[in-house]
Amino acid sequence: MSLETIEASFHRSDEGRLAARVGDIAFIALPTAGDGLCVAYASGLSTPPESWRAQDFHGRGRLVEGEAGFRAHVEARAEHFRELQSLGRRDIRMRAETPWGTAQHSRVYGEGVISHSTASHGGFHLDRARNARVDPRWRDAGGWYEEDSQWAIVAGTFPELFTTFERGCAEDTLRHSEPDAYEAVFGIVLEPGESRVKDERQFKRDHAGDWIIIAAIDSRHAPGLVECVATQGGDRSSRNERCFLVPAAEYEIGPFGFVIDPIRHTEYVGPSDFVGWRRERDES
Repeated sequence: MSLETIEASFHRSDEGRLAARVGDIAFIALPTAGDGLCVAYASGLSTPPESWRAQDFHGRGRLVEGEAGFRAHVEARAEHFRELQSLGRRDIRMRAETPWGTAQHSRVYGEGVISHSTASHGGFHLDRARNARVDPRWRDAGGWYEEDSQWAIVAGTFPELFTTFERGCAEDTLRHSEPDAYEAVFGIVLEPGESRVKDERQFKRDHAGDWIIIAAIDSRHAPGLVECVATQGGDRSSRNERCFLVPAAEYEIGPFGFVIDPIRHTEYVGPSDFVGWRRERDES
């Protein structure tokens, strides 16, 4: 396939959903509980896009803002596939021993930079010379970087071996999972909303003394309310638990938990819908 033939085509399904195809990959925009759309994807669909249904798509990707966001995401994927062709990655057979088992599949990204996949997991291995180029705050002594998040360290160190799409994913991964090292390496300060880990730390500091819900269930004893078990700071190991009633229409868990407002949310001491919770509390 030549670079010119990798283009995104957009369609409308019979159900009115925006869909797209890039080579052998099909995409469709699915509604979410919020205002955005979820990008679902599948490979090898031979049916025309007009007949595509949600159940035809095995994968669920990122959330995007409306149809414009969906189109931008698909176009970025098309550019990703075009860039992949120019990078010259090649598969090799080497049966390497990795921290995750014997490699079943290995791919050379560049000299001294190899990706390995095993039956259970995978990641990158850098030879000694390439590993020495990794910033010490991120460097693994053996040169092994697992595929869930540490792959982003490899992409951040050798950006020329990765596509624009992959580099963007790597930056997001490092910002959200390794904010301290990210700030030190790049000499910046991440603002609120730019790193999930950093935001969660601040949330825990701000609400260390507040009651945060750790479990919730629709109450059979108080219709329209949610029975919630909470601990201070959301500590799940704490035995100091309290039960509160929260209006069902108001109960929406934020990214790091729901904080009880003691003025508005009533502490509940009646019969509990949590099996054994009231008995265990009374006996403690």
